[in-house]
Amino acid sequence: MKESNEAALLLGGHRIAAGIEKCLNRAGFRVATDLNAPLGELRLAILVTEEDQDVKKSWISGIEEKVSADTLIAVNTESIGLDILQENALYPGRIIGLNWTEPADQTFFLEIIANDTTNASAADYLEEIAKTCWNKDPYVIRANTGIRMRLRGALIREAFFLVQNGYANVEDIDRACRNDAGYYLPFAGNLRYMDLMGTYAYGMVMKDLNRELAKDTELPAFFTDIVKKGGRRMEEGGGFYQYAEGESEKWERLLAKFSMEIHELMEKYNHSEEAVVPFRNGSN
Repeated sequence: MKESNEAALLLGGHRIAAGIEKCLNRAGFRVATDLNAPLGELRLAILVTEEDQDVKKSWISGIEEKVSADTLIAVNTESIGLDILQENALYPGRIIGLNWTEPADQTFFLEIIANDTTNASAADYLEEIAKTCWNKDPYVIRANTGIRMRLRGALIREAFFLVQNGYANVEDIDRACRNDAGYYLPFAGNLRYMDLMGTYAYGMVMKDLNRELAKDTELPAFFTDIVKKGGRRMEEGGGFYQYAEGESEKWERLLAKFSMEIHELMEKYNHSEEAVVPFRNGSN
């Protein structure tokens, strides 16, 4: 893996931060974990916080007081528009979205979000170091919000609808996702898989099915009940499933082992270098 002399700053209390720090350290980046550390000349500041607009803007303001005008500030943001985070910044053009997923040091995922305000070279720089230094397979969204959570949100909304209305239970949903999509998604992704299976057939199915899919705008009662009961993570013993003491550690170990193995398998069947031109609406 190519090493980098660039400096990186990791900030904010967030579970995913540890994996990002491993990823950066492995690539030869210098990592500081708080604003009190001597920063020196910093090319890139990576901000990872909870999904709270005020928290993120406060951190951005604090970083800007400590770094030069040339420092790029990359912020994780799933539902908050990039333009909102750029508001009142000293240099709005250097604020860019950067979303990771767990385990950050193992997955190929990296989502870069740029908009019309973002400096033209910022996204290109992040995309390059993500490929050459962090062993990522990144994509750049040139809009105001990312696509990862929109895609996941659509699946979650339909799953909630099916459970809430008695079509399926939680176990059914997980079996359907794991045993079908779970097999092909690391290989192909939804759209290439449709090509493999026959795009026309999917078109015929979706023609009638689209009108039946959930359009709910409110979270279902069974899910809000889980949240109210404090079922935030496995280690708290609750969620969609119930967990005994010590079970969360077992699942964490399994996830780490699976992530390493699936990483190797995905690398073996890597399509990112293929000269395939995807279909774009309005193109020939």
